[in-house]
Amino acid sequence: MNKKYKIAIIGLGYVGLPLARLFATKYAVVGFDINHQRVSELNEGHDSTREIEDDVLMPVIVKQNPLEYDALKGLYCSSDSVDIKNADIYIITVPTPIDRHNRPDLNPLYNASETVGKVLKKGDIVIYESTVYPGVTEEECIPVLEKFSGLKFNEDFFAGYSPERINPGDKEHTVEKIRKVTSGSTPEIGQVVDNLYKSVITAGTHLAPTIKVAEASKVIENSQRDVNIAFMNELAKIFSLMDIDTHDVLEAAGTKWNFLPFKPGLVGGHCIGVDPFYLAQKAQEIGYYSELILSARRLNDSMGSFVASQVIKLMIDKEIQVKGANILNLGITFKENCPDIRNSKAIDIVNNLKEYGSEITVYDPWANPFEVKKEYEIISHQDFSAIKKQYDVIILTVSHHEFLTLDLKALLKNNGIVYDVKGVLTKENVHKRL
Repeated sequence: MNKKYKIAIIGLGYVGLPLARLFATKYAVVGFDINHQRVSELNEGHDSTREIEDDVLMPVIVKQNPLEYDALKGLYCSSDSVDIKNADIYIITVPTPIDRHNRPDLNPLYNASETVGKVLKKGDIVIYESTVYPGVTEEECIPVLEKFSGLKFNEDFFAGYSPERINPGDKEHTVEKIRKVTSGSTPEIGQVVDNLYKSVITAGTHLAPTIKVAEASKVIENSQRDVNIAFMNELAKIFSLMDIDTHDVLEAAGTKWNFLPFKPGLVGGHCIGVDPFYLAQKAQEIGYYSELILSARRLNDSMGSFVASQVIKLMIDKEIQVKGANILNLGITFKENCPDIRNSKAIDIVNNLKEYGSEITVYDPWANPFEVKKEYEIISHQDFSAIKKQYDVIILTVSHHEFLTLDLKALLKNNGIVYDVKGVLTKENVHKRL
């Protein structure tokens, strides 16, 4: 293992930053990102996504490029591609979104590959971590690297794929504690990539036989979760018609040792709500139309409107005037205890209720109001004092820990309703759970 490896991490978001910080404890690392503000805050030792605490990030930050003066370790962040030219390991961790037609958008990968291609040298290794369908690394990204570097794949430079398994907001399953799947474009490079990750991942690694196997392993992880949650959501719809509490049913069924502990809910975010479309798109290209995967996606995407309809029915039953009703929506991020608002399905509930003429107040202490306004064109409050009044309906959409200690009764009118999407409130304090 060459302990002198110089590493460049391309993309400093929820995936790239934790990885860069971890590698910087043993290697010289430059983190590259096109967001100048993001780079500036990181070089000051602060992460606005809250994935890395300041007291963990700051010790690895160095004030000058460690790749230029042969430093043994440390992290320097930059938005100038010149600063990554001396690396010999490039790790690409950019997002892989979908377009408005739910088709894979590989432009971030193309752009990152072009950036790396322009500085690529003989003997370098480029490792991709972004979630993709099988074949993207070798069929889509490698040609870009060859084009902009003028080098020959598997002769002059090499590639690897090691899918990210970051769980945003999870302080227990941090990057070094999650077993890492690795792969390389040749058996020898596979060993190099595996050893590189093994040097920092305490949970260990699994060397896959090919890059395509590693790519496929990642995309099915999230597809599997999506399908399982879709089943729970379908059960929630069925049991709602039967006036049965779904969570009571799951609690009873969960007493069997091999019952899978999934729960109904909103499925958003950048991974589970997106990645299945990558697999389904590739399947369609090779002549197979996915039934289960796309059905699960449609069902999960319908849950925002389903929750809104459930709330409206409760209001009608309680003779609460729907038009003009004051509704408090607790949470706008895609998951609990995380500031990430990308592809949040909480907005589906808000928008559906707005169509009925209700007045919606959104409170989320984790979400940046400016980002929420830019992304969804709604007002979100971070300060609790701004929402202190009484409401006809309170919907707990995201289970931030701050919400679990709120005195909901003090915020609720006498005839008001509490709807618990997450099933985390005590049953006695809610009128309906998803």
